Formats: sequence, structure tokens, C-alpha cells
Amino acid sequence: MKWLCVILTKKIGCHLWALSTVIPKKVKTFPYPYIIEHRMLSGYKSKDNIKDSYRLLKLQEGCSLDDVRNSFRNLAKQYHPDSGSITADSATFMQIEAAYRTVLSDVAKKMKSSENEDEEETKFKSKAPQHRQYLSFEGVGFGTPSQRERQYKQFRVDRAAEQVMEYRKQKLESQYAMNAMIAKDIRQSKKIKITQAIDRLVEDLIQESMAKGDFDNLSGKGKPLQKFSYCPHIDPMTHNLNRILIDNGYQPEWILMQKEIRETIEELRKNIIVSRNKLGEPMTPCRQKQWSQICEQLIEDIKKLNKRINDFNLIVPILNRQMVHFNADKEIARAQTAYEILMEKTKTIDVDTKENEQEKVKIFRLKSSFLKWINLMLK
Repeated sequence: MKWLCVILTKKIGCHLWALSTVIPKKVKTFPYPYIIEHRMLSGYKSKDNIKDSYRLLKLQEGCSLDDVRNSFRNLAKQYHPDSGSITADSATFMQIEAAYRTVLSDVAKKMKSSENEDEEETKFKSKAPQHRQYLSFEGVGFGTPSQRERQYKQFRVDRAAEQVMEYRKQKLESQYAMNAMIAKDIRQSKKIKITQAIDRLVEDLIQESMAKGDFDNLSGKGKPLQKFSYCPHIDPMTHNLNRILIDNGYQPEWILMQKEIRETIEELRKNIIVSRNKLGEPMTPCRQKQWSQICEQLIEDIKKLNKRINDFNLIVPILNRQMVHFNADKEIARAQTAYEILMEKTKTIDVDTKENEQEKVKIFRLKSSFLKWINLMLK
């Protein structure tokens, strides 16, 4: 029986693909080392190819794996066919992908070789023999044994001093924490005593008033308590307490302060308008000096009022209820305009009164002339 031998070879890139059938011993076939050598050559990559791969990825040798991945990701966004960018190109992307795999394997090999070198160094260090004199004095110091002994004594002194300082520090910290806890307990006990004393005082006053009969003639005695309006957004107890405080004339501090600020600014405005009206026109040097003193006093009062506004803005619970500062220059200008308006009104009133007086004089003259004519006619 004859054996048929078919050998097909095809070169694809740098790889050699070979397929052979079973052949008799007489026929010489390709030696296996030939094929093995070509297979080994197929995985070989020259240094120039690796450098080109680094250059294509815009990297330098010695970079990390994260740098390689980031560079490949950025280039893929530019050249991948599905990225939708202007520079998208499938051929360029294939080259970039091949370079990425080459660089990735090169970096991994370098990292593995460095790890092996470190392991060898550690093994060598652990096996290296040590001299007997360096096993004493806890390995401290250098030089001759006597020198190392002196250095070790100084090291022990320094270490003892550090330990003493650390112990004192910890002791002071513990004492401070203990004192703080004691002071806190004392404050809390004082608060409890004060509250208990106030409760006892209130209870004694109530009992004393009941003994005197102060609660006998109350307006609502024997009548049911008035039901307050229900508010679903507030606790019923808090709502009832607030209602009682409002009914008895209680007002929060920020409302009282707001009222005080408004009354103060109104009073300042009235005072400066009255002072300006008293000075009148024209302004003599003496009156001008008085007006400047009044303006300086107004500026000081406005500064104090603005500080009061700052305190009000810190305690007001609603943001849109906060107040802005007053400007002294605007207040002075307002007083001046008010004085000018008042002067215009007085002028118009004076003109009207003069016209009325003239009309009255004319009417009186007409009446007197008419009476004289009648008297002449009667004669």
C-alpha cells in the first residue's frame, strides 16, 4: 500500500502554517526542528518593533500599566471606527491595537523580571552572614566595639527621655480629661439644683396665693377651658403654649427689636427734618456749622442703629424678614428734599393768601363806592 504525502505550506504574515499527512518511513519529510524554529521565530519581536509600538502609543519605555491603558483608551476614542470622530480609521486602529498588546506584554515582562530580582535580593540578604559584634547593642552605632557601646548608652538615654516625656504627656491628657468631666458634672448638677429650686419656688408661690384666696375670684372659675384652634404642623402642647403666651401679650425678642428699630429711625427722621426747618434759608455760616453738627450726630446714631440691625438679623427666624442698613447720606438728602417741598408749599400758600387779600380789598372798595353812590342819590 502506498502512502500519499501531501505537504501544503502557506505564508501568512510572519507565521508558517504547515499541514502534513501520515507518510511512510522511506519518504523524507521536513525535519521537526525546521518547523519548531519557524514557530519560535513567529513569536519573536525585535527591539525596533517594540520602540515603534511605544512611539505609536506616544509613550516612553519604563511607563506603568495605567499609562499604557490610558494612552490606548484615548487613541481608541480618536481612531476607532465606531467612535464617530473625524479621525476614525480602521487600519490605524488595528495598528494601535497591535502596538498596545506588544507594549502591554513588554511592560508585564519588565515588572515580572524586577519582582524576581527583588526576591533574589531578599533571599541573598537573609542568607548573608552577620558579624558577631553587630548582633549586640541592638544593632545601634558604628565603629569599634567601645565606640558602639558609648553610642548605645547615649541611645538608651535618649529613648528613656522620650518615654518619660510621652508618659508625662499621657498623664496630663488624662488629668485634663478628668477635670473636664468633673467640671461638666458640676455644671449639670448646678442646673438641676437651679431648676429644682425654681420649681419649688413656683409651687410655694402658688400655694401661698391659693391660701390667700387670690384664685377665688377668677373670671373663668368653674367654666371649661377654651379650646384652641388646631394646627396640624405643630405639636398640640407647643401650639397651646404659644397661644397662651400671645393672649397674655408676650412677644418674641426679634419682634420687639424690629419695632424698636422702626421707631428709632422714624424719630431720627423727624428730628433732622425739624432741625432743618428751624435753620431755614439762607444758611449763614453759624447756621451752616449747626447743620454740620446735626449731620455728624445723625451719622453716629445711624451707625448705632446699624449695629442693632446686625443683632436683629442674627436672631430673626425668617430670612425675608431681615433688614438692611440705613444710609446717613440718604437720610440727610431726604431731609433736604422734605425742606424744599415744604418751602414750595409755603410759597404757594403765601401767594394764595395774597391773592385772597387783594380780592377782599377790591370787594371792600366796590362796596364802599356803591354805598357812597346810594347816599348821593338819596340826597
